Amino acid sequence: MKKVAAIIIMLFVLIPAAIFGQNTTEQEKRKKQIEEEIAFLDRQLSTTKQKQAANTKELTYIRRKIASRKKLLLEIEKEIENINNQMVEKEQQILQLRSNLGQLKKDYSRLIYTAFKNRDQRAWFMYVLASEDLNQGFRRWAYFKEFNRTMQNRASQIKNTNEKITSEVGELEKMKLSSLKVQTQKSQEFKKLQTDEQGAKRTISQLSQKEKEFRSQLNAKRREVERLNNEIERILSAAVKAKSGPDYKESTADRQLSGQFEQNRGRLPWPVKRGAIVEEFGQHFHPVFKNIKLPFNNGVNIETDLHAEVFSVFDGVVKQVLVMPGYNQCVLIQHGNYYTFYTKLDKVNVRTGDRVKTGQSLGKLAPSDENSSVIHFQLWNGTEKQNPESWISR
Repeated sequence: MKKVAAIIIMLFVLIPAAIFGQNTTEQEKRKKQIEEEIAFLDRQLSTTKQKQAANTKELTYIRRKIASRKKLLLEIEKEIENINNQMVEKEQQILQLRSNLGQLKKDYSRLIYTAFKNRDQRAWFMYVLASEDLNQGFRRWAYFKEFNRTMQNRASQIKNTNEKITSEVGELEKMKLSSLKVQTQKSQEFKKLQTDEQGAKRTISQLSQKEKEFRSQLNAKRREVERLNNEIERILSAAVKAKSGPDYKESTADRQLSGQFEQNRGRLPWPVKRGAIVEEFGQHFHPVFKNIKLPFNNGVNIETDLHAEVFSVFDGVVKQVLVMPGYNQCVLIQHGNYYTFYTKLDKVNVRTGDRVKTGQSLGKLAPSDENSSVIHFQLWNGTEKQNPESWISR
């Protein structure tokens, strides 16, 4: 029973520690991803400011930084909460160890006192010899032997408990230092957030005088978006219609691929190695002129490094490679009932009908300016557009 109890106690100690370690690792990963996105936006923003006057691109960078900074602050607050909870648990463990140590010392004192009263070994020897029979003598000898072993065990337990308390107190001190460090980071990030928000206000003030110029740019962009949306919807409608025909039979491979794709919701890799989403999925209004509705975004726009490589987010078959005004070369990949669409490529490595694997290179992006490239990425379930941010792993 003592062994079972010891195992149960160890589980109660180790399982929360393992869960905490796992949560901490995931938290650090999320923090690192957000920090990398902020650093990327900082570099792009610095280049933009050096080359031209205030523009909507600069405002987009600043606003994305603000959103990322708020996410980072939330992660920091979670980290502080986790550390504080772990500190409370550690303090409770130390209190329990000290209580156990007190009891061990009391038990040891009683043993020492008993040993002192019976310190004359000749009396112990005579006590054994005075036994009525051999069995009684053996039991008395075993008692003295067990008594001596118990004293040694208690002394060893006291030593080990003292060492454990010293170790736990050291861990607690490390946690306190870690908490102070994270608290300092939180304060610094909050100040940076305030600076970013002030920068956004200044940029909006400068841009508010350029409504006529923005309306002209928007009309050209709207025509490009409509052409792209019409073409992709036409292709997908034709593909879905072909599947609904009386002679069509879905292959086992396609059915399995659809299921596997669905199971990876929220875990798909990004189509580029690094970057930041600068235009989100859905309907939005102009960042400065709130009465101007922007074209509906069927996907997301991710700004990344100049001529960055583009990768397939899942196994599939290249359905079509096409060229669209304003979007350069585009690649459509079928994953069973799902489709992913990659645009603004300058060079393409695949052809229609090619089978591709997760992470396989599809080509390289065309430049959007002298320092960066942008990929417009869409994800569809049949003819139903999906928000890619719900599928990719960030």
